[in-house]
Amino acid sequence: MTAVTRQSFIASLVLAGLTVAAGPALAQSAPRIGAPAPAFSVIDVDGRTRSLSEFPGKTVILEWTNHDCPYVRKHYNGGTMQSLQRDMTKEGIVWLSVVSSPPGEQGYVTAAQAKGLTASRNAAPSDLLLDPKGTMGRAYRAQTTPHMYIIDGKGTLVYAGAIDDKPSASAASLNGAKSYVRQAVAEMKAGKPISEATTKAYGCGIKLAPLS
Repeated sequence: MTAVTRQSFIASLVLAGLTVAAGPALAQSAPRIGAPAPAFSVIDVDGRTRSLSEFPGKTVILEWTNHDCPYVRKHYNGGTMQSLQRDMTKEGIVWLSVVSSPPGEQGYVTAAQAKGLTASRNAAPSDLLLDPKGTMGRAYRAQTTPHMYIIDGKGTLVYAGAIDDKPSASAASLNGAKSYVRQAVAEMKAGKPISEATTKAYGCGIKLAPLS
């Protein structure tokens, strides 16, 4: 094999390796603001399969949650999460709470436990989705609880990030907090660009189930 041929052969191997390595990453590329939101199909607490395609023309808010997380407790114990859920659903917005904790990890709940939590906290999501395999969590690259996403009526992801601007588990931090979710929805209704379409989510890290 000549030097040039050998170099070409090595280059082709390197290119092939990069292609193989990049394939899965491209298949699960991170969701982008302004791009179609990742499709999902998971079971809710009543055993029904729920999919993003069910909600054409509807704004959809996704809330990743873990009832054992101090940051989540702050919002539920203070009532701010429930108020936000009620205010959004009154406007016709679909609010889907998502549990991506697998069995054995903090935040995992059965359907019955999830229903009990919703009742005991007087929560008001449109539905609560169970994602123990982490399929939906991976599709959205959900990192923390809470981690918030807003999808417009065209199925476009328009917001991703924190629930507010106070990255603290202290109840006192609720005072004067700016709700990024309320701000984004208000700007959408007014026909304005979302001024802060991406923010840094804060809370407890989500431990997804290993890929099988």
